[in-house]
Amino acid sequence: MIHSLSGLLDEGGINRERPFREPHHTASMAAIVGGGRGAKPGEISLAHNGVLFMDEFPEFSRTVLETLRQPIETGEVVVARANAHVRYPCRFMLVAAANPCKCGYLADPARACARVPLCGEDYLGRISGPLMDRFDLRVEVPPVAFTDLDLPEGGETSAQVASRVAGARAKQLERFAGHATARVNADAEGHLLDEIATPDDEGRALLVKVAERFGLSARGYHRVLRVARTIADLEGVGAVQRSHVAEAVSFRVSTLAEN
Repeated sequence: MIHSLSGLLDEGGINRERPFREPHHTASMAAIVGGGRGAKPGEISLAHNGVLFMDEFPEFSRTVLETLRQPIETGEVVVARANAHVRYPCRFMLVAAANPCKCGYLADPARACARVPLCGEDYLGRISGPLMDRFDLRVEVPPVAFTDLDLPEGGETSAQVASRVAGARAKQLERFAGHATARVNADAEGHLLDEIATPDDEGRALLVKVAERFGLSARGYHRVLRVARTIADLEGVGAVQRSHVAEAVSFRVSTLAEN
C-alpha cells in the first residue's frame, strides 16, 4: 500500500519482495522522512519491512540523521501538515556505510591528509552518540590489498549463509507465533525479552561487567541481548550463552570506546 500510494506499482500490481532503498546523501528531509506535496511517504516508509541503505552516512544532513532516531525506535513516523497528520509505518533495517574520514585514508600514513587523526574524529563526529547507540552491529572493514584479489575464495558461500539465516528466522517465527506485536528478536521488549534472551550466569556476569566498564546505556544493554539471542539462533542453540554475549558485545565495544 505504501508503494502504491507513492505511485511505484503498476496498475493492479502488488509488491511481493522486501524493499531495498538506497537514497543519495543529498536527499532532503521530505524525501527521507516523508512530506512535501500531499504528505507522501519518505524513504524510511518505502523501506518498511525491508532495508534502508545509507551510503556515505556522515554526508547526510545532520537534521536528517537526527530525525531517524525516533522512527528507528517506534517503527512509525508522523508527517505533520497544517490540515492533517499522516502516520506511516517504517520498520526498516538501517544499514549505513562511511569512510573513516573525509579523505578516506585515515589508516594509510602515506596517503592520509595532514589533519590525521582529527579529521577522522571530526568526520565520524557528525554521527551523534544517541544515533550511533541505535546500531546493533558495527564492523570496520580494512582496505583490500591488490595481492588479496587473486587469492582463492574461502569461507561460506552466500547460499550457505542465506540458508542459516532462513533457519534462524523460522525459529523466530515459531517463537513469536500468536504474539500481537513481536515477529523477530528485534521486536522483543520488557518481560518478553527477558524470557527469550536472558543469558546463563557466565553470560550475565560478562554483560554486567561490560555495562559497568563502558557505560552501556539501557538501550545498548537490551540491544546486546537481542543480538546475542540472534547469534544463538544462527548456531541453532536454545539458551543464550557467554560466547553469544561476548560476540554481541564485540560489535559495540569500539563504538562505546569512541563515544
